[in-house]
Amino acid sequence: MDEEVERLFIAHNKTVYRYIYWLVKNKETAEDLTQDTFYKAFKNLHKFQRQSSESTWLLKIARNVTYDHFRRKGLISFLKWDSKSDVDTSSLSPESSILRSEELAKLYEAFDHLKKDYRDVLILRKVNERSIKETAYILGWTEAKVKAKAARAFEALKQEYNRKDGFVNEPTK
Repeated sequence: MDEEVERLFIAHNKTVYRYIYWLVKNKETAEDLTQDTFYKAFKNLHKFQRQSSESTWLLKIARNVTYDHFRRKGLISFLKWDSKSDVDTSSLSPESSILRSEELAKLYEAFDHLKKDYRDVLILRKVNERSIKETAYILGWTEAKVKAKAARAFEALKQEYNRKDGFVNEPTK
């Protein structure tokens, strides 16, 4: 059992952390919630029936843990991105670092203005690179709903970003 727990953590901790970070936008909170996610997963490992991949199962747990966190904190909407984002730009030149930080700030601000459903589907499909089927399972939606919401979400993100004098390229299909 201990080997299975360690294998799961090593294989999936970065994916779970990245997903949670996009939701909470705070490094320490994301680390805590990632730890809570794996604790719940390990505690319920015997219940995992392999109806989905391990990663999909863990992301569903992560989503529930994160939403529980928001409910406990009394947060009705997601936290706002602030200028103290913990995006690592240390490897960039000063000029490109400033430009990249400004572009990221615009993207995060545009992302923040999206509806919750749009944020959820974009994080899973584009950030965590989940399939339509996996995204549907995690969100409890049909595959058709995932496709429609993803298309609308990307269009809404593009419009919001362009409103900030930026530009979002459409993903290649």
